[in-house]
Amino acid sequence: MKLFKTLRLATKDYLHEWQVSICFVLALAAVLGPMLVLFGLKFGIIGGMIDELIEDPTNREIRPVSSARFDDNWINQMRARKDVEFILPRTRSIAATVQLSSDKADRFVNVEMIPTASGDPLLQKTSAPETINQIVLSPTAARKLNIELGDQIQGSVTRRYLGEAERVELSLTVVGIADADAFTRDGAFVNLELMEAIENYRDGIAVTQFKWSGSEAPSERTYPSFRLFSRSIYDVAGLQKALNAVGVEVRTKSSDIELVMKMDRNLTMVYWAIAIIGLFGFSLSLGASLWANVDRKRKELSVLRLVGFRTGDIVWFPMTQAIYTAVLGWGLAIGLYQAVAITINTMMADQTEGQSVCVLLPEHFAAAGVVTVLAAIISAALSGARAARIAPSDGLREI
Repeated sequence: MKLFKTLRLATKDYLHEWQVSICFVLALAAVLGPMLVLFGLKFGIIGGMIDELIEDPTNREIRPVSSARFDDNWINQMRARKDVEFILPRTRSIAATVQLSSDKADRFVNVEMIPTASGDPLLQKTSAPETINQIVLSPTAARKLNIELGDQIQGSVTRRYLGEAERVELSLTVVGIADADAFTRDGAFVNLELMEAIENYRDGIAVTQFKWSGSEAPSERTYPSFRLFSRSIYDVAGLQKALNAVGVEVRTKSSDIELVMKMDRNLTMVYWAIAIIGLFGFSLSLGASLWANVDRKRKELSVLRLVGFRTGDIVWFPMTQAIYTAVLGWGLAIGLYQAVAITINTMMADQTEGQSVCVLLPEHFAAAGVVTVLAAIISAALSGARAARIAPSDGLREI
């Protein structure tokens, strides 16, 4: 009951001296507002860059620099790694081409074949080929062939076998058109089995699926290259080191990723340095003001002790006023941030293609509120201890 009365008296005193209270609130907002804007810029710019890195699957692609020999066992071992999202072997580049034609176009298009399967990061918005007779075309190839989803196109493969030039035809169904960023040249995403069949045909090996004649296939198959995507951009560097350790030289975008991460770490350190200095300075200022306020109200507080208020109840007098200052200053700082953020985002809208440059999430506001209240409570602790040492007789001496 006495605690409730203390809170009520502290509230009335806070409202009675509204000029001083407003100065405290404005002082806090003047410190917290710019920090919110600074963090909003850091989170908006660097966060946007990180989002672009994460959303673009090509940043997670790991490409071998030179040819080697990779068997199914090696591919399966890599696929079992937790940091690998997708991996498929590739056939020889010289054998990974096919000539396509369509009834809707009067030209032939030579395309590069890319092995694919379900879960291919480059085909997130279209279905991957599920059978050997299905194909996904790059936008440039689809435009040249003038085809649409579900169209039938003809594939033509040539070879020189036993001194004779030979050609075979196969019918393919277009089940998708890849995004422009997935493959910028004339290309076709196909089932690995089709690429193996075409490579075997060109090597003079019989292909039973299409009844193409040739010699008997070797018992074991090896691949010169592979397609590999890490599970996240944070796994790229680790995978690169692991592959280099076993003698596989690869090319990645780890340097670009590390540059953005380094900027994020550096700006985070700068932000927290400014935030700590600002909050420390405000805490000292608020603590000193509350200490002076306790001394100024020494007589009134001693009277409260005299009429039966306990030490713990008196401590809550400056603590309550500090919490009011923290909450009101936090709310005003958010209002200032919103006004500045809207202005910045509007000014930069043309340069950023609609992406917000200054942005904060609700959890950021909540975290700022918790930190501000804690800082205010800590700053009020000394003045609360000062108030607790006031004896009931102190007020009688001044009467």
